[in-house]
Amino acid sequence: MATDMKTDNFSSHPSSQTVDVDSESGDAFASKEAHAQNNPAPAFDPRQNPDGGLHAWLTVLGGFCILFCSFGWINTIGVFQAYYETHQLAGYSSSTISWIPSLEVFVMFLLGPWVGQLLDRYGHREVLAIGTFLHIFGIMMTSLSTKYYQFILAQGICSPIGMCMIFNPVMTTTVTWFAKKRSLAFGIVAAGSSLGGVLLPIITQRLMEQVGFGWSMRITAFVMLFLLIIANLTLKARVRMPRGPYDPFGFLRPFKELTFDLTVTGAFLFFLGLFIPINYIIAEAQYFGMSYTLAQYLLSILNAASFFGRIVPGWIADTMGNFNIMIITCVCTGVLVLALWIPASGNAAIIVFAAFYGLFSGAFFAQAPAVVAQISPDMRLIGVRTGTFFATISFAALISNPIAGALITHYDGQYKGLQIFTGTVILGGAALLSVSRYMLVGGKLLVKV
Repeated sequence: MATDMKTDNFSSHPSSQTVDVDSESGDAFASKEAHAQNNPAPAFDPRQNPDGGLHAWLTVLGGFCILFCSFGWINTIGVFQAYYETHQLAGYSSSTISWIPSLEVFVMFLLGPWVGQLLDRYGHREVLAIGTFLHIFGIMMTSLSTKYYQFILAQGICSPIGMCMIFNPVMTTTVTWFAKKRSLAFGIVAAGSSLGGVLLPIITQRLMEQVGFGWSMRITAFVMLFLLIIANLTLKARVRMPRGPYDPFGFLRPFKELTFDLTVTGAFLFFLGLFIPINYIIAEAQYFGMSYTLAQYLLSILNAASFFGRIVPGWIADTMGNFNIMIITCVCTGVLVLALWIPASGNAAIIVFAAFYGLFSGAFFAQAPAVVAQISPDMRLIGVRTGTFFATISFAALISNPIAGALITHYDGQYKGLQIFTGTVILGGAALLSVSRYMLVGGKLLVKV
């Protein structure tokens, strides 16, 4: 039975306590922490968030830098897929090589619930610093790799563990600064991944040609280290949530909520198709005769369009609602795959598809954190809930590219089976998100949700 739910539905409990703002240290903090554990503080009301100010926008800047170095790096997977097939891992099948980028996305999200609990309990600074080290260390080790297992360990496991620890603090800090402008703020933050996806493939590809694979990875790592230092200095939470006992299985609690279950399942299906075009569009374009030089720009075109696809829908969502915009963009993404990517065989058609795919699919990463916050009854648990959401859909990222590679093999090197699969699962995800929306507001169409 459908129930009405406002856009911001958060629990509040009467109490004389207030949530600590800014930082404290020493005995005073220890005493207050002990008092908070015996007398739990109420969930803060996000409607009191300032929606601006120096610290708020510096946090957005830090989040932008982090998304540049995490999702922006993930968005270069097509470059590595094509490069490894003709260089270090030329003796391996496309499906086998695709486990490397699939592991990157999977591990980045899988540890989210536990990282989220660490954030809820200890705050973001230590987690962010450790994540910065692991991400850069993993890329440096990738620069020295020559064997398949070495790429798996460095690029597929170490680096994404670090990305998980730098990505999740962005979600849990940004949400404490914004209420009415939350979707816009997340859109600007998410645009960092698009800019990274535009620049990093070009930088990496050109460096590979000029200085070789090893130094291309090291130079890129130093660039990202500089940006992550900025992020470590600027990212700040407006409120410090009260620390409670660590619960390693606390991530299971959101699954008791039907709305959360439907939302995460819909996102799972969308994610199952999302990275397939990103990973295979370069190889598919070369299959149809596009020159190697032009094909290398496809990811940059896709991510340039995604830059606007993350900011503009976020701005609109503050007026129309997060669920509404997410569903619309998911439907457009699925239709685009089936209606344009399948028949596309010439250079112009493939380039147009890359641009529009980036435009519509990019909205997911801007809207997903806002949607999770919207259906969260207690913002003190936003870290673990966001982590649980992304960890669940990480399994889709793990299996999607190997499935796509197997479909290419099954259809004798052709891409049509892969394309049909991609469009179908994306539309399936949009359908389940629509059901989740129905659980919130019923059949009302012209309502912000």
